[in-house]
Amino acid sequence: MTRHRRPFLVLETGRPVPSMRRHGVFPHWIRTAAGLARDELEAVDVQSGEVPPSHRDYAGVLVTGSGAMVSDREPWSERTADWLRDATHDGAHVFGICYGHQLLAHALGGEVGDNPRGREMGTVDIDLHPHAGDDPLFAGLPARFAAQSTHLQSVLAPPPGATVLAVSDLDDAHAFRWGNDAWGVQFHPEFSAMHMRGYIAARREALAAEGRDAAAMHAAVRAAPDARRVLRRFVRRARRHA
Repeated sequence: MTRHRRPFLVLETGRPVPSMRRHGVFPHWIRTAAGLARDELEAVDVQSGEVPPSHRDYAGVLVTGSGAMVSDREPWSERTADWLRDATHDGAHVFGICYGHQLLAHALGGEVGDNPRGREMGTVDIDLHPHAGDDPLFAGLPARFAAQSTHLQSVLAPPPGATVLAVSDLDDAHAFRWGNDAWGVQFHPEFSAMHMRGYIAARREALAAEGRDAAAMHAAVRAAPDARRVLRRFVRRARRHA
């Protein structure tokens, strides 16, 4: 561990699609995107049944994406939701990504289910609400910025007391903040354009079955530096308050 610095804890809720696993697992992608050294992050595989330690030993908690569905209420997922609820109420700095965003919302009393508008995939435009200008992670970002996204379920109703910060054409709760120190983002700030193209390629048959043009979606992928900036701001903020 880096001297005088507590590491970050990653709750690993799933693994990349098989074709992308040669590039590592989600904790590695998050660590790289966040600019963290190897000894500044510890991962717990909650999907496999590992139990997270106390959040108080860490600067912050990050929750990965997953191919699982929050609405299935799998035992490991519900146990992790209980842990997240307790940690968040205890003042933990939390950042949920995709499934992690949905699981955090569920843990805090929100509603998660199939997105009635269907799959959202590719590089999408994220529109900030005006009040996001006062948010520690989103202040100063463009009112519309690009982000990588791939999901079938969404936060259909945010947790009581949460502030929705961003939307997309297909998702009305692409980012929220609960309290002062917990955020969920539906988009993937840890995805590079390479990751996004790989996911589109892996889902090309499903996209074709939905009448979607995977080739056009693949060609439209572009870099999303502002989305990654949100992740790095969380890390810096959690460090300052650790």
